[in-house]
Amino acid sequence: MAMVCLSDFEDYAKKYLPKIAWDFFSAGADDCITRDENILAYKRFRLRPRILRDVSVMDIRTKLLGTEISFPVGIAPTGFHQLAWPDGEKSTARAAKAMKTCYIASTYSTCTLEDISAAAPGSLQWFQLYIHRNRVVSQQLVQRAEALGFQGLVLTADLPYTGKRRDDVRNGFHLPPHMKLKNLEEAFEVCKMSLLDPSVTWNDIYWLRSLTHLPIIIKGILTKEDAELAVRHGVQGIIVSNHGGRQLDGVPATIDALVEVVEAVQGRVEVYLDGGIRKGSDVLKALALGAKCVFIGRPALWGLAYKGEEGLRGVLRILQDEFRLSMALAGCASVSEIGRHLVQFSKL
Repeated sequence: MAMVCLSDFEDYAKKYLPKIAWDFFSAGADDCITRDENILAYKRFRLRPRILRDVSVMDIRTKLLGTEISFPVGIAPTGFHQLAWPDGEKSTARAAKAMKTCYIASTYSTCTLEDISAAAPGSLQWFQLYIHRNRVVSQQLVQRAEALGFQGLVLTADLPYTGKRRDDVRNGFHLPPHMKLKNLEEAFEVCKMSLLDPSVTWNDIYWLRSLTHLPIIIKGILTKEDAELAVRHGVQGIIVSNHGGRQLDGVPATIDALVEVVEAVQGRVEVYLDGGIRKGSDVLKALALGAKCVFIGRPALWGLAYKGEEGLRGVLRILQDEFRLSMALAGCASVSEIGRHLVQFSKL
C-alpha cells in the first residue's frame, strides 16, 4: 500500500493497533469538539498565492531558539510510544534525527531519557515536563535532561487534572504490565495518588529557572493574557496548544488562537503551535499567521504504528515535501518570505 498522505497512516494505525491503544491516541475530551475543530479550522483559511516569483531554489530551513532544523515541523510530546511500536521513543528520536528536526520527549515516555538521548546523539531534543506533587521528582527529571544534553525544557501548563476522555473511561485504559513510565517508576512508589500537582502557578516558572540553564518553553497557552504573562515571567517560547483537544472541550482551535497570541507577544519570544496539522499547506498557513514552527502529535504515532522509525520518517518526509510544494506554489522561495499577506479568513 502506497503511503501518499498522512490519512493513509491514520487508516493503517486505526486498522492494526489494538483498540485500547487506538482509542487512547485518538481520544478527545467530552464531545471531541475541540479535537475535531483543530483540523477543521485550517479549512477556513484561504491562501493568497503570488505568481511569477523565482522558486527554482527553495530554502525550507528554520531555527528554533538559534538551532537550525531542516524544515519547520517538529515532533510534539506524546506519551506511551511503545503502545505504537516496540522500540517506542527510541524510534521516534532516531526518526527526528534522520530528518534533522526537533523531538520533544514526554515525561510519560516508555523509554528512559538516557535511552532516548543515546538513540539519537547530537540531535535536537527538548524535554517536556509535568510538575508533580513530589517536586524532588520533577527537579531530578529537569537536571537529568540537562545533563544528558536536552536543549530545551517544555512545561505543559494545561493539565492540573486530566480531561475526561470517554473512550479511556469505557476501556478502563491502563498500560500493559510489561510497559512502564520509565522516568517515573520511583515517583509512583512515593506518591500513590495522582502525580500531577494542581497547585502549580506562574511563580513556579521562577522555581524552574532556578533549577536549570535550559530555555523554558510553555505549552498550553490559548489567550493573549497568558501569552503576556509568559513573556513577563521570562520564558523563551510559547507553544499554542489545547492538548490535542484532550483537556477542556470547547476551547478554540489552535490555529484560531495563534493570531491572538502572536499579536500579544510582538516578537519578544518565539511562538509555535501544535494540533490539527495534517498537510504541508497547514504548516504554511500556521507560519503565515506567525508560528515559527509547528509540532505534530497523533501523526507521529501513526507513523510509528506503521513501521517504527521508518514509518515516522515517512510521515515527516511527506509533510516536508508537501510544505516545500505549497511554499513554491504560493510564491515563497524561503521561509523568511512567508507572512500574513499569504492568508485570508474565509467563512465557510
